[in-house]
Amino acid sequence: MNRKTIILITLFVVVGATLFFYKDYFFDLSPKLSDIGKTAEILVGDIKKEISNPPPLRMIRESERSYLTRAGTIKFTNMQRVNNGGLALLLENSQLNAVASRKVQDMFNRQYFEHVSPDGKNVGDLVDGVGYEYIAVGENLALGNYKDDQELVQAWMDSPGHRANILSSKFKEIGVAVGKGMFEGKETWLAVQTFALPLDFCPQADDSLKSQISWLELQVAELKVKADLLLDELDLYKKRGDKDGYNKKVEEYNAVVKQINDLVAQIKTAVIKYNDQVKMFNACIAES
Repeated sequence: MNRKTIILITLFVVVGATLFFYKDYFFDLSPKLSDIGKTAEILVGDIKKEISNPPPLRMIRESERSYLTRAGTIKFTNMQRVNNGGLALLLENSQLNAVASRKVQDMFNRQYFEHVSPDGKNVGDLVDGVGYEYIAVGENLALGNYKDDQELVQAWMDSPGHRANILSSKFKEIGVAVGKGMFEGKETWLAVQTFALPLDFCPQADDSLKSQISWLELQVAELKVKADLLLDELDLYKKRGDKDGYNKKVEEYNAVVKQINDLVAQIKTAVIKYNDQVKMFNACIAES
């Protein structure tokens, strides 16, 4: 065996070894991409909305003179939070005020006093209807001629379920509506408190990262098809005994594999960042 033959055989062995190294590396990465994609989807899907609705409160002994206001109801609600554990003040929200107002008007119009309307809508549906995105909502209802805002709030505080809503550390915003009208044949007041933890209170995962991951995975899928076609061509060159053509195709195949591996590295980095953001969001919800 002459020196030229030995060099050619050595070159063929080295290139062939490179081919199978990349081939094994490429197919090892494919299932990992699939797992990463599922993990990102599952983390986002863990978000669940909560609704807290204690039984509506009817006043038994009514005051001869009664006058209620939104501002006073919010004021005394926040005073109770400060006096019971130093909780943060609830911030008034115009969308939640609108929800509470619609509830008061609907109960007068259709003569019912329940958290769920005759057509099956609850506070969550009403909040969704004004475009307010939330993690948790709660609703307190009261009916009767309460002397003033302080007496109204105290009545809620004397009821365990309503008290829990007022003193919940989870809620950050509030909407209130009070109204006087005819209900069940007599003039009386209806009052509604709408509590909420807004979705934007917790830092959300960057959707653009999720889009980037999907785009990168598409690129990998397309390159994988190209790599598979190149493998078929390599088999043909091998059967023909065309060493020059085979070696050139190996270089082309390895270049495609390098592109795939570079994209895989980008996907891994993006998924780690995205999943960290989702974990922070879920932790915020759990702690709220």
